[in-house]
Order: sequence, then structure tokens, then C-alpha cells
Amino acid sequence: MDVLAPSPDLALRPLTVRMATPRGFCAGVDRAIQIVERAIEKFGAPVYVRHEIVHNKHVVDRLKGLGAVFVKELDECPDDRPVVFSAHGVPKSVPATARARELLFLDATCPLVSKVHVEAERHHANGRHIVLIGHAGHPEVVGTLGQLPEGAISLVETVEDAEAFQRPGAQLLAYATQTTLSLDDTAEIVAALKRRFPELPDPHKEDICYATTNRQEAVKQLADGSDLVLVVGSKNSSNSVRLVEVALRAGARDARLLDDASQLDWSWFEGVSTVGVTAGASAPEPLVQGVIAALRTRFDVTVADDPGEPETVTFKLPRALTAS
Repeated sequence: MDVLAPSPDLALRPLTVRMATPRGFCAGVDRAIQIVERAIEKFGAPVYVRHEIVHNKHVVDRLKGLGAVFVKELDECPDDRPVVFSAHGVPKSVPATARARELLFLDATCPLVSKVHVEAERHHANGRHIVLIGHAGHPEVVGTLGQLPEGAISLVETVEDAEAFQRPGAQLLAYATQTTLSLDDTAEIVAALKRRFPELPDPHKEDICYATTNRQEAVKQLADGSDLVLVVGSKNSSNSVRLVEVALRAGARDARLLDDASQLDWSWFEGVSTVGVTAGASAPEPLVQGVIAALRTRFDVTVADDPGEPETVTFKLPRALTAS
């Protein structure tokens, strides 16, 4: 069935749509996408990208159309073409292998992920064992674990993991977190760790990034008074999945994750008069506008922007792409 076809039962029924501020692309995602685009412009196609540059299938598909080739590992890359490392960060062994092969590589790791890497190295140099709060198998977690020798970091995913964690020998501890976690869930895990290990120092600056924090706070506002919250983002996007969880926890009657307007299910809207709309940090704004356009085919839509602070953060591109 065509999800955009008008329905006589729902046509022209009033629907208020509240738009989150901020939403969508963050500075790290914008930088990573620009790195791939500029690399293609400067060096020509193809440009290889290790893993998805960001977790959004529309972004990946668009870059494929420009000449990006996405691979899982460096051994799939030829020696004579540039390779870009994804925004999530990579283990130290990856750039080391690229250097050994004399590959031209561009590191699109988000600077806020790099900050976590630097702090983990500092704690390790000071003799501390690091407890990393994050999701097993996520590329960012794999990259952070790969900054230090095996066994130097222990991964904790839940409060239960924090309660079961055992200090390795007599080592002092420190903790770090994946940058895209739920603020509330992470706070509970940190509280459990600090109750057991009071010496745990806080990071110099919160590891969960500003964009994740801002989008979660904005979706909490949306959830207050919205019957349904729509989060535009891909299922493999950690920060997008967290937005759905945060919306439900904050009181939304329902919250759904969708890649784009084609995934709208009109049964979600039964009894709904107010919808909140947001997007994960790797979801392009045109996808959000596509959802609004689809809603207009079914409802008499009134759009209102929720109050919020616009983001002005930007990150510099690698010198290899800006030097003449």
C-alpha cells in the first residue's frame, strides 16, 4: 500500500506538529560527510571509506552515488586510492596499518570521540584501569577499546554490569563513556560505579557529546504534551535509538523510529492530535521535511518549532583537504 495515499477517514483532520530544536546533523557528522565529499572532489572517484561514515543509509547511499566505496576493512582498499576513517573512530591498529601500506588516509573521527581516546590514554599512562560505559560491538566502542592494550579497558553496558564489575588487582580506576548514550541511563551506571569505587574521577568534560545531550533534552520537551514522537534516523544509529527511549521515558504515549516518510504507519496516528518530530544527529533535514510533507497529505497540519538553542559548533577539516 502507498503510505502517502490520502485516506478519506483521516483527511483534513487537524494535527499539530511540534519540531524539536535542535535536531539532525551535528558538527561531527557534518565534518565527516564533508571530508568524504571534499576527498572525492580533490582526488576523484573512487574514494574508499572504512565502515559507514555515519549511521544513516540515506547519507551513505548519496555518497556512494558521488563515488564513495564503503568497505569493512583496509585490506579491501587498493594502495593507490584515498581512504577515509568513519566518524566513530578506529582502533590504533588501523592508521598504523594504513601508514605501513603508505595509504593516503583521512581521519573523520569526531573530535569529541578523539577527546575520549585522549582521556583513556592519559588514565592508562597514570596507571589506572578504565571502565568504558557503552554498547558492545558499536564502532565507537570498538575504536575506544582499540586505543589501549588488550585488558586495559573493561566494558560495562548496564547497571547490573556495574554491580558485577571487579577491580583488576589493586589498580586505581577511571571511567569513560560512549558519546551517544542515554544521559539518564549513563548517570545510573556511573552512580553504581561511584558507590562501589568512590575514587573514580569525572572526565574533564562530559564524555556524552553536546549534540547527544541537546537532542535528548529537546526530545524530553517534545514528549511533554505530544501523543506521538517521531524520530527520523536509522536503526543502527545509537543516538537516534536513544531518542526514542528518552521520549518514552519522558512521558510520550508512543515514539517511533523511521528512516524516512516511506516508513510512516498511519495506524500510529489513531487518537493522535499532537506529534513531536525530531531527528538523530546523523539524519539529514530533507528527510524530516519529507515526513512533514507526508503528514500534510493526510492531515490539516500546523507546524510549530519548539524553543531551543541553535547549535553553532563547527569542526575544522583535515589540512590535506584545505591546503591548496
